[in-house]
Amino acid sequence: MNGHIIGVDIGTSLTKAVVFDSAGVSIAQASTRSEVRHLSGGRVEQDLDQVIGTVATVVREVAAQLDGPVTALALTGQGDGLWLRDADGRAVRPAISWLDGRANALLAKWQADGVTREVFRRTGSGMFPGCAAAIMSYLDTQEPESLDRAVVAGYCVDAVVQRLTGEITVDVSDASLPFLDPATRRYDEEAIAACGLSHRRALFAEPAAKAVFRLNAEGAALVGLPEGLPVSSGPFDLVASAIGAGVREPGDGILIAGTTLACQVLTRDATIDPAGEPAGMFLSTPAEGEYLHAMPAMVGTASIDWACELLGIEVEEIGPLLGASVPGAGGVRALPFLSSSGERAPFVDAAARAQFAGLSLETGRADVVRALCESIAYAARHCFEAAGLSGRLYACGGGVRSAEWTQIFADVLGRPIVIPGDPGVGARGAVLVAAESLGSPFDAELWASDSRTVEVQPENVEFYHRGYADYQASLAAARGLWRL
Repeated sequence: MNGHIIGVDIGTSLTKAVVFDSAGVSIAQASTRSEVRHLSGGRVEQDLDQVIGTVATVVREVAAQLDGPVTALALTGQGDGLWLRDADGRAVRPAISWLDGRANALLAKWQADGVTREVFRRTGSGMFPGCAAAIMSYLDTQEPESLDRAVVAGYCVDAVVQRLTGEITVDVSDASLPFLDPATRRYDEEAIAACGLSHRRALFAEPAAKAVFRLNAEGAALVGLPEGLPVSSGPFDLVASAIGAGVREPGDGILIAGTTLACQVLTRDATIDPAGEPAGMFLSTPAEGEYLHAMPAMVGTASIDWACELLGIEVEEIGPLLGASVPGAGGVRALPFLSSSGERAPFVDAAARAQFAGLSLETGRADVVRALCESIAYAARHCFEAAGLSGRLYACGGGVRSAEWTQIFADVLGRPIVIPGDPGVGARGAVLVAAESLGSPFDAELWASDSRTVEVQPENVEFYHRGYADYQASLAAARGLWRL
């Protein structure tokens, strides 16, 4: 393809734009922070205009670095939550983040009443407080005027697409949780009814895959690019990262060590086990008949940020501190459930909370940090066991920038981890999908070839195998004690 496709990854706290050459090497990039508002009562919100402003900023900045023309924008970004808009794409209230916990009590009631089990049986999606269904149902009783004013109840990426192009759409990956039947890629009306939202059905845009729209006048003015430029809308970041990292074969998986600890495995079998724990989801990919069995845990790098603030350290100190403590963290053990909305994979419990055990006067910061990082790796193993990992494992996200933590992941999981050479795998995946949609695909295998492998340290595998059994026992005991 002549010219450049700008990939834009609209994360929860950071928006990034990246341009790649024909071999998949980034040649221009820009990033800026988004505002995440943590309010009382576990509420977490974002301002749509501010988020769109971050997109405009990074697109303009990266376009200024290019010699040739821009031929398309490829968008990806955070999923879940609820982004309510009117017919012109204006927010009718602040966007509610996937991190939000206002529907904690409602979700617990749905679990007790069998609603979550029914939806899981029909769609394979395990609902959690920050998913659209729970938030919409909460608003329907507590803030119905917001839903009354809205024309569309969607997600981050399609909210940006609407503002840039005027089109109301949703990618099949975003629509997957919680109402999409993975076999048909259409909404399951009984699942919607189970959540008491049939009367709000008109707010759901119909799902699409590999959709391409055009910049309208407003969008062109925002990003400083020509009106009519193609805009690719998705998939959202979990799926885009898998594509960008090189996940191609069923059984292969990807660990995204970001704000979410997203553990995903590619599969062609979306069979739903009705007796299984109602957690995780089957995310529809751009390819018909292929899914990512996703277990996106809430125990990602936000836990490390918490530890840094609590201990008065910088994130750059995490690696040296991990190196200063031995496997097993001097006897300190942890459960990493620090999110105010609990956990969503591989189990759902809004009351899930963290704990540290084995502390003594001899415990230092290094032991606390290592215990937390080991517990997150144990959570990843729990997720991958539920998702069915059997092939190669890839990894990306801020967490794998730490060589020491990545080694812990490899040793706990007991398998090598492939790290893509370029960290912008979400934007890379969005660009690969956009290029294929526009009829000029890049060589996806070539794009994934620039990688390195973190090998397992065999002397640690058996130790962590026992540590994982201890983690499972501690988790089972704790789950009987958690209360909202």
